Amino acid sequence: MVKTPECNSETDMRANVYRLLTNEDKPPDIGQGKENSWVAGVQMFVSFLLAGFGMVAASLLLDVVQHWKVYEQVSEVYILVPALLGLKGNLEMTLASRLSTHAHLGHLETSLKSLVIGNLCLIQCQAVLVGFLAAMAAVAMGWIPKGQFDIHHAMLLCASSVLTASFASFVLGLIMIGVIVGSKKLNINPDNIATPIAASLGDLTTLALLSWIASLLYRSIGTSVILPSIIIIAGAILVPLCGYIAWKNNFTKQALDEGWVPVVSAMVISSAGGLILDYTVSNYKGIAVFQLVINGIGGNMAAVHASRLSTLLHTGQKEGSVIGNTTKLLLIMVIPGQLIFIYTIGYLKAGHTSLTPIFILIYMSAALLQVFLLLTISHFLVIWMWKLGLDPDNSAIPYLTALGDLLGTALLGIAFHILYAIGDKDSDLGD
Repeated sequence: MVKTPECNSETDMRANVYRLLTNEDKPPDIGQGKENSWVAGVQMFVSFLLAGFGMVAASLLLDVVQHWKVYEQVSEVYILVPALLGLKGNLEMTLASRLSTHAHLGHLETSLKSLVIGNLCLIQCQAVLVGFLAAMAAVAMGWIPKGQFDIHHAMLLCASSVLTASFASFVLGLIMIGVIVGSKKLNINPDNIATPIAASLGDLTTLALLSWIASLLYRSIGTSVILPSIIIIAGAILVPLCGYIAWKNNFTKQALDEGWVPVVSAMVISSAGGLILDYTVSNYKGIAVFQLVINGIGGNMAAVHASRLSTLLHTGQKEGSVIGNTTKLLLIMVIPGQLIFIYTIGYLKAGHTSLTPIFILIYMSAALLQVFLLLTISHFLVIWMWKLGLDPDNSAIPYLTALGDLLGTALLGIAFHILYAIGDKDSDLGD
């Protein structure tokens, strides 16, 4: 059978994609069947529920640990929490997106050992550096207002952040590999479930480990800095060692090169959202708990959309095919998903705002607009990165989750301002 020019073009595209990922010449035989939209919708909705309840659990855990002695005596630990969770979350979600693409390309069957070693070393290198970065940011933000620098507190923050990031990344990396291998065996599309699961497990695991490790180190930090120093030195040794292994691995070399700018840029974008939140919380006390939900769900939906689109591009399918029923389902899922979580918040009495019909209407409008904008941005951002020769699995998700934080916080602030303007003059809006 003679191949047409169109077939040859498609084959060349797939070969180029494979070379982009592995530096090898021969692409695998990719056989990706047509996915049922409703099955995909169920898979995504269940994973979103798990991710949402993971965020609720992390919020409840933070409410408990903030009263621990280390949080009260070393206030910078509280500053460290959002920075470390945000940076670490991006690493786990990009790992999930990257592994999902490799699963569709058939690499799990042919090169599982190389994939596991390369990605675990890559995420270790990234996590330890992210731990240092988050700790330095927390030290700076705690030092500037007070004008005092405590070396013991700085050592505690740095050691706690590095050890937490390293251990959590290793455990979560193994879990994500297991989730993706298991999903392929069960005929579940990993693009639909991997990134939300990574987000839900990442926040809860990282917060629990950070609180426990910081508490243990706090007991010895007043008398000796030997233990924190050992942890920091071990982290400094781990970075070049794991970085070298990841650089030599065909599956992770490109990710090691491309992954830094998006993660750091995302931190800057999220900081802008933090400034908006600082203003809105001072005016509307009821906004804080809803901000966690709207930002989390929006970011997860954008990440799933980016992961699915990246897989379609890597497997040589036309970019227009992603605009289908499953993309519309993502938008529709906002309504039941948000209703479940805001009523859960109300049931747990975690918020300061009564769930009146007008509040639900305006809140849902803000949530729908946020997800619509994120899905639109996600589509054009992934395709733009692909055309520039960047791998969207490594670069897109950090920007999208950060934009989710920024848009969610801004739109929620506007929603609360509208509620106040149309007649509810109480700062808690509804109490």
